[in-house]
This record gives sequence, structure tokens and C-alpha cells, in this order.
Amino acid sequence: MHSVPRLTVDDYLERATNLPPAPRILPQLLVLLNQPNTESGRLVELISLDSGLTASVLRLCNSAYFGNVLPAGDLQEAVTRLGFRQVYQLVAAISGAAALAPALPGYGIEAGGLWQHSVTAAIAAQTLARQLRENETLVFTATLLHDLGKVVLASELESVEPRIRQQLDHGEISLLEAELQMLGVQHADTGARLLVRWQFPESMVMAVRCHHHPSEAQPHERLAACVYIGNLIACLIGQSYGFYSLAWRHKTEALKILDLQPDDLSRLMIKTVEQFEVIQALFQTSASARDSSWNRI
Repeated sequence: MHSVPRLTVDDYLERATNLPPAPRILPQLLVLLNQPNTESGRLVELISLDSGLTASVLRLCNSAYFGNVLPAGDLQEAVTRLGFRQVYQLVAAISGAAALAPALPGYGIEAGGLWQHSVTAAIAAQTLARQLRENETLVFTATLLHDLGKVVLASELESVEPRIRQQLDHGEISLLEAELQMLGVQHADTGARLLVRWQFPESMVMAVRCHHHPSEAQPHERLAACVYIGNLIACLIGQSYGFYSLAWRHKTEALKILDLQPDDLSRLMIKTVEQFEVIQALFQTSASARDSSWNRI
């Protein structure tokens, strides 16, 4: 039997060779967006601290989907045209692409697979949040980064990947159980711990930690349930990746927390597919992210 290494989540974070750069601006922007009467100048000032990020945001703002007849010449004009939350979404997407676009062989994930799944899940969850009048920005960010822990643990799993694949193919074990068996930790806890280090709000940390079992995220179970449902919708419309990884057993739990019915999932799937152009535009941020230097902020 495979012995569990005596390593903690922090141990894995310390020894990770592919740890993504800290998107230090995102927690600050989340605080700004949750304050009443926030002035656009402060948001522009924060983003402008990184010239590469500024260029990427403007490039996306002026892309085929977001662009107008005349391109936005600076960030202030982009904020005026798109609004605070749309610009924040672009900033978060560029950050997420930098961390989530690479291949993760330890999980059987090809380049771009985790990123495309995460974007689709985030759009689905944001759509649900709008319907339920939850905090759309927080829901979008938490869902975008819900599988961040896999980036940290992927290299640790590469040596045992064939064994995990065999066990999953034969239904012997779930991916969450495989992580515990092979490493002694799970990706949800690992991602949550990384968000603590990056100073994201407790609600988002708890939602990521409990995105497979949202009732354990109290008092933030509604946020965790939105992340769960977004994750589920992305898989149902074909934006899954790597190993079959979603623990379906808590679907009823998530629906109950949000006072949803199974039929609501079908409607949410349709609404998510209707936003395919938005999703496609955000997919393109994986290229933009290579030009951005998040760890300088």
C-alpha cells in the first residue's frame, strides 16, 4: 500500500517549482469594488502600476468582442466604456490565465484545459450570482480560481499518474480520495491556503476550500455553492478536463443551499452557452497573460 508522505499543505507550497505569481492587485480591487461610491481613478491607478497588465487590458478591451468603432486609448476610457466590473473581470481573467493555462500532466490536463474549464465555470457562476443577487465579482473570482491547488500539486502526482488513472477508470477511487491517498492533502485545501497567503477575503478562501462540499463553508456556504454549481455547469456543457474530477454527490446539497431546483440547472446551462462569445473572448487572455508581470505589483 502506498504510504502517505508526512507533508502539510504549507510543505507542498514551499517545495512547489511551478507556484503561480501572486495576483496582488486582485484582493485590493475586490475591496474597492465592494465599497460604495468608489472612484474610477483609484481602480485605474492600481491597474496602471503594471504596464504589461495595462497593455493586456487595453488589448482585450479593444478586441473584436469588447471593442467599439474607436479603440480606447487608456485605462480610464476603458473603464468609462466597459464599467468597473467588466474591467475587473478582464484583470481577473488575465491573472487566472497566467496561473491556469499550462499543462498539468499529473492530473492528465492538457495545456489550456484547466483554464477553459475555469473561465466557463466562472461565467456560469456569475450568471447564477446575478440571478440570486449575490456578489457577482466575488463569485466570479472564487470560481475562476477554485482549482488553483491543482497547479501546486500536479508535479507531485506525475510519478503516480498511471496508477491514479487506472483507479479512476475502474471506479475504485475518486480524485479527491486519490489525492489524499497519494499526497495526504487535497487540491481544494491547497488552493485555499495559497489564497490566504495572497490575502484574499475569508469568504473566498472558504468557498475554494469547500467547493466540493459547500455546506462545510459556513457562514459562506452560498458562495461555495455558487462555485460548486458553476463547476458543475462547465462540466455538463463539455468544458471538463483531465481526469473525471467533480464529486457529484453534493449536488443536492448545493441546490438546497441556494434554493434551486434541478430544472434551474438546465436554464443555467442555456444561459451559459448563450454567453459563448464572452467566454471565447476571455479564453484569449491566455496569450495576453504571457506579457503580464503580476508578481511586480
